[in-house]
Amino acid sequence: MTTTPTEGETRSFSRTFTAEDVASFADLSGDRGSHHVEEEEPIVHGLLTATLPTKIGGDMDFVARTMSFEFRRPVYVGEEITCETTVESVTTRPERHEMVVSFSCTNESDTVVLAGNIDGVIFQESAED
Repeated sequence: MTTTPTEGETRSFSRTFTAEDVASFADLSGDRGSHHVEEEEPIVHGLLTATLPTKIGGDMDFVARTMSFEFRRPVYVGEEITCETTVESVTTRPERHEMVVSFSCTNESDTVVLAGNIDGVIFQESAED
């Protein structure tokens, strides 16, 4: 059973992307830009970095409808990135919670590398289930 989210609720998750992660994402996405696969210090794909807020959303069974990303700084292989999400608003309806969530991803120097907003829903289980 999903708990009702509350405005101001925060969650965080940290991850360090590896060269293998970047290589796998390059294979999956087809994005083999030289800055991802040929550099001595590879840059992590922006959309791979964007899996951090989606991981937190997945933990909540949050289904995104729209996502806005601002890629502020490159992320390099080996950097630990921490993503913090904040529930900005919740509208509860009989069958779902409609939410707006903001997020900010920072590197080890506490520099924001990715920020944005996600609008979506958490579906509630019916009383009959």
